[in-house]
Amino acid sequence: MQFLRTDKLGSVQTIWLNNPPYNFLTDEVMGELLDLLRIIDGDDQVRAVVLTSAVEGVFVSHYSVSEILDGVQSAPLALNPRTAGAALRMSGLADHLPGGQAGLALAGAGGVANLRRYHEVCRLMRESSTVFIAALNGRALGGGCELSLACDLRLMADGLFDIGQPEILVGIIPGGGGTQMLTRVLGAGRALELCLEGAPINPRRALEIGLVHRLVDPDELLDEAQSTAARLAKRSPTAVRAIKHAVYQGGSTSLEKGLHIERAQFLTAASTPSAKRAMATYLADVEATIDAGGDISNFIANSLPDWVEGTKVDFTE
Repeated sequence: MQFLRTDKLGSVQTIWLNNPPYNFLTDEVMGELLDLLRIIDGDDQVRAVVLTSAVEGVFVSHYSVSEILDGVQSAPLALNPRTAGAALRMSGLADHLPGGQAGLALAGAGGVANLRRYHEVCRLMRESSTVFIAALNGRALGGGCELSLACDLRLMADGLFDIGQPEILVGIIPGGGGTQMLTRVLGAGRALELCLEGAPINPRRALEIGLVHRLVDPDELLDEAQSTAARLAKRSPTAVRAIKHAVYQGGSTSLEKGLHIERAQFLTAASTPSAKRAMATYLADVEATIDAGGDISNFIANSLPDWVEGTKVDFTE
């Protein structure tokens, strides 16, 4: 791979984005990432992925503006929401035709396929039974912020770095899912503020509003992300997928529909052999604590940490 470095340790795979000096996302970078994620999605041995950067102080500057500009300049006509929707549907159909995407590129619609490829990368990350952790070692703007939002957890280096969605400053809007994921992560008010202002925020502010989960010393960021990934890799992959589906899909619909999704995912996870083993082991631990004269407080203090660290049950189905 030209733009990615990768390493696997146990059930954790680390991916470094490597497009120096600015680590712009491009169609080639996203193509490599999509191919790698499809391989990971079929590998039952990978339970967690850390996504970070090989460029010091930069996670992703943003998506290549020159590629976006080339894509729209090659289009024969200005688009409106109706014609843009038709172009997206046409691009989807072209996936199933030999040379279809090449034909669209010649017709000036290649940028549509690039946009859909970006969204396919993010969809794979959200729907996977693998936990994705973004280790933001520096600047994360535009498409870089959006790529981190496709991860389940975001850890960011504490320093003089920026994160945000500056697209409006050049007359466009986030196109990699930013408007949708920011609304789900931060709420409509914060999402509107970040997208309308376009001004990046620093890591401290990002933590304050909930855009990132933790701030870490830059020298400790990768270790912290990998240790978190190793811990979460011990969770049931069926339960991981179920939680992600319930949160990402159910959380964006009505409460009634969301509760139905949660119920279905609960029953799916609870019926697996590993979940049955884990629940039986948990009950045995609680009963042993009570029989020894303790109570639930003793269990929480003495036994639950082993469950959190994932050392009590093997969730291999």
